[in-house]
Amino acid sequence: MGHPPAKRSEAMLLARPPPKPVHQNDAEEDDDSVKQLGECSSLYLSMQDCVVRSNRNWKECQPEVEALRECFERRKKNKGK
Repeated sequence: MGHPPAKRSEAMLLARPPPKPVHQNDAEEDDDSVKQLGECSSLYLSMQDCVVRSNRNWKECQPEVEALRECFERRKKNKGK
């Protein structure tokens, strides 16, 4: 019969900085790649956040996926002009 499991004190939890959004580290490392997305970069990050929030359930993220696809289509049309 060992010791009861240690409980985290509220002060310990409050002393920790809040976790960064999942995509933030990736965006910092791949900043140039994200910048190349231009006006679609925020849609890409929104889609990435949705995928993380939904535990990679792509069905839940279809609105974000569709918005990003439409943005890429607009970019492609504008480059052709």
